[in-house]
Amino acid sequence: MTVSANFEVDLHLHTTFSDGTLTPTRLVDLCASRGLKNIAISDHDSTEGLSEALKAAEAHPELTIIPAIELSTDIPGSEIHMLGYFIDREDPELQATLSRFRDGRFNRGRLMVEKLSEVGVEISWERVQKLSDGGSIGRPHVAQAMVEAGYVKFPKEAFDRYLGRDGIAYVERPKLTPEGAVAMLVQNGALPVMAHPTYSEVKSSRGGVVDLRDTLSALKGEGLVGMEVFYGDYTEDQVIYLKGLADDLDLIPCGGSDYHASGNPGEPEPGTVGPPISTIERLTAFERLTALKQETAGRPD
Repeated sequence: MTVSANFEVDLHLHTTFSDGTLTPTRLVDLCASRGLKNIAISDHDSTEGLSEALKAAEAHPELTIIPAIELSTDIPGSEIHMLGYFIDREDPELQATLSRFRDGRFNRGRLMVEKLSEVGVEISWERVQKLSDGGSIGRPHVAQAMVEAGYVKFPKEAFDRYLGRDGIAYVERPKLTPEGAVAMLVQNGALPVMAHPTYSEVKSSRGGVVDLRDTLSALKGEGLVGMEVFYGDYTEDQVIYLKGLADDLDLIPCGGSDYHASGNPGEPEPGTVGPPISTIERLTAFERLTALKQETAGRPD
């Protein structure tokens, strides 16, 4: 599909190292072909795709990659996803935590396949693992196996009927609290940003964060620096509402396509949505200030 690039920034992208279907190299090449200038590779619970992405970007000197991550966190009856920009992937404490999360995803995926079998949906756990291609196993890999087996037409249908929080094959896994995720990212030196804070039609299993203003205010006190505003399939009214919240709370308005190359109809693609270049300027300035504070704190008296 040919898409004219109207945006130069996309701060939410996934590769085969979590639940995307494009390798880091193919994703970087795609973004460059769309005219993007600044992107963030933000795989779920994994920084393992960043080395390949940064290497691929050497062929595109006009393209800058922000190393990032996306973490899932639990709240009663729902969840909040937290992005971390300028992640320090060499941090051993971070990597130990991410390894535990990936183990949790692996076990959940296996249990979901078992629950699907109980209701007559027969897919192979070996196929799910193959679809993950060695990356962090996620529900989209189970959904893709269901598409291949003919049980659903699109991955979105698998989530709506089976794999979403209210689905008959849903299985929980260990997660941080939102406060814990922000604290972990701050400790790492990354910049915490709340992802997709309200309802997305393309991903109908994703509802809005309850008491959003209060939640954002509380998390800002823990170190939250931004929130997604220019996201995926958000309507103009949603963007206006979220931009107003970001301005009121002095949070950096971020955003991106949340591209997985999933095959779902209507999935936003790189180059079709994103924040302005001023977002990059603010994030970069904040990152430099954070690095300076950490350097100063580490100096002997």
